[in-house]
Amino acid sequence: MKILFWMFPVLFLMAGLSFAERSVRPPGSPLKTCPHTPNCVSSQAGDPEHAIAPFLYSGGRAEAYARIKDIVGGMKRTKIVAEKEDYLHAEFKSLIFRFIDDVEFYFPEDQNIIHVRSASRVGHSDMGVNRKRVEEIRRIFDR
Repeated sequence: MKILFWMFPVLFLMAGLSFAERSVRPPGSPLKTCPHTPNCVSSQAGDPEHAIAPFLYSGGRAEAYARIKDIVGGMKRTKIVAEKEDYLHAEFKSLIFRFIDDVEFYFPEDQNIIHVRSASRVGHSDMGVNRKRVEEIRRIFDR
């Protein structure tokens, strides 16, 4: 019985550390870093497993922002949940199990790039869904 009494706080602490790891942001960016699990991609990731290229654009930031917002807003089972001048956050819901993936875009000032992060909220592997989603958005954006 004493073992169970001590296991609960240890498990709670481990869950808290895992959550804290997920909430780290690179300096100056609103995008979180990817966790160690393979269900996340980010243009700010330094490791090949999670790294994906940022989007590039010419013209103004406002036009690029509007274009990304239109593309994402037009995709199935998607809801835009946060908007700022330099940031867009959408939730994508899977068809069958209704899992939610978070997709974020960061538009740094005075740079013609869009940083992106796409991550599953739960689970370990996403079978490449987040990477495929970002590449599909990129394909439409680059037309």
